[in-house]
Amino acid sequence: MAYYKRNIDHQLEIWRKASVHKPLLIRGARQVGKSTAVRQLGKSFKHYIEINLEKQPDLHQFFPDNIDVKRTCQLLSVSTGIPVIPGETLLFIDEIQSCQNAIRALRYFREDYPELHVIAAGSLLEFALEDLPSFAVGRIRSFYLYPFSFDDFLSAQGLDALIEFKSQAVKEVIPLPESIHNQLKDQLRTFYLVGGMPEAVSTWISEQDFLACSRIHNDILDTYQQDFSKYKKRVSPDLLRQVLRSVALQAGKKFVFAEASREVPAVSVKECLRLLTLAGLITPVKHTAANGLPLGAEENEKFVKYLFLDLGLMQTMLSLPANDILLASDVDFVNKGSASEMFAGLELLKAYDCFVKPEMFYWQNTDKSTIGEIDYLTVINGHIIPVEVKAGTQGKMQSLYNFMPKHKSAFGIRTSLENVSSYVHHDCPVRVVPIYCLSNSL
Repeated sequence: MAYYKRNIDHQLEIWRKASVHKPLLIRGARQVGKSTAVRQLGKSFKHYIEINLEKQPDLHQFFPDNIDVKRTCQLLSVSTGIPVIPGETLLFIDEIQSCQNAIRALRYFREDYPELHVIAAGSLLEFALEDLPSFAVGRIRSFYLYPFSFDDFLSAQGLDALIEFKSQAVKEVIPLPESIHNQLKDQLRTFYLVGGMPEAVSTWISEQDFLACSRIHNDILDTYQQDFSKYKKRVSPDLLRQVLRSVALQAGKKFVFAEASREVPAVSVKECLRLLTLAGLITPVKHTAANGLPLGAEENEKFVKYLFLDLGLMQTMLSLPANDILLASDVDFVNKGSASEMFAGLELLKAYDCFVKPEMFYWQNTDKSTIGEIDYLTVINGHIIPVEVKAGTQGKMQSLYNFMPKHKSAFGIRTSLENVSSYVHHDCPVRVVPIYCLSNSL
C-alpha cells in the first residue's frame, strides 16, 4: 500500500530533529496507520530496526526485569544485523503491549540512553497501560494518532493547493470562488463515505469504488470485533458489539443507556463504553458548564455524547445508502443522520496537539424550562469558543447567541456548507466556516 503524507509526519520530523527527544509512544486504535507512519519516518535515518514483540516472542528475553538498555540494543543489533548508532538509528518496538517489561523499559531509554531515537506502538495498548498507571511518567512522550483528516484525504489525492487555498480563505475571511467551493463540497461527500482509515483511503485512490471501500470497512470492523474477546473478561463480546452499534445510532445525541440495551444493567453498558474508549473506537464528548477554564473542571458525567472512530466505518456499520450522501441537497446532506456533527467533532479532535491527550466537550442547558445546546466547545487563545453545526443559512442560532455573552466568548463558529463569511449579532462576532474548513479555523 502506497504511503500518503499526513499532517502528523511534520510532528514526527520535529521530534526526530529535537536535541532532546524522549522515547515516543504512539497511541491509537488498530489500523489507523501507526506502524506505517513510523516506517516512513525510518527512511530519514541511516539505520532502522523494527521488532514486533507479538510476532517475535523470543525477543521478550531482551527486556529482563533488571534491564540494561544499552545491552538490549547490542542484542537487538546482533539479532537483526543492523547497527545501533545514536543519531543514525531509529529503534521501533511494535506491539509493545505484548511485553510489560518492554513498556517499563521505555523510561530507561530516556534515563540511560537518551541520545537514541526510540518509538513504541501497539494494538490495544491502553489496556496494558491501564495495568501500569504510573509507568514512566515524564520520561516518555505520548503521540495520539487518529485516521486521516479531511486535509490528509485531500493531500493523498494530490490536492494540496486546495488545502492551502481554503486555509487562507478562512484566515483572511474571504469567500471561496464558487467553483472551488463546489469542488470541496464534492470531496466532502466522498470523504463521508470513504472515511479516513488508511486502507480505505488507499483503496479509493486506486479504485474510485465506494463498494470496495465498504468492503475494507467491513474487514476492519470484523477485526475490531475479533479483538473484543481480548478485552477484559467482565463484559461479553456480544454486548460490546451491541453498545458499539448503539454509539453509531446515537451519534450527535446524549448517550442513553437504555437505548443500548434494556436487558442488562446500566453499569454493564458503562463498562462497555469504558473499554471501547480504551480501545480507541469511541471518544467521549463530555458536558461542561463552561464557566471557565479548564473546561473539564465543570464536566457533568450524566451527559455524554460519543464520537465514533471514523465516519466511513460508521456509515458502513449502519448500512447507510451511498446515494443518501451523494444525491442529497446541501441542507439534507449536512443534516443527514448526525453525520456532519460527527465529522465536525472528529476534525476538531484530529486538529488538536497530537502530543496531548485530547478532551472533547459540549454544552447543554440543563434547566428543563429552557432548551439549548452547543455542539462543541473548543479553546482558542485562552477563550472558550462555541462551535455550532448547522444545516443551512436559516438555522436557529439562539443557543450560540445566548452562550457567547454569558461565557465571554471572543467569537463563535457557525459551520455548515455555507461559504466563508462573518457577521455580528448583538455584539457577538460569528465566523461562518464551511464544515470542510473547520480544522483550518483553529
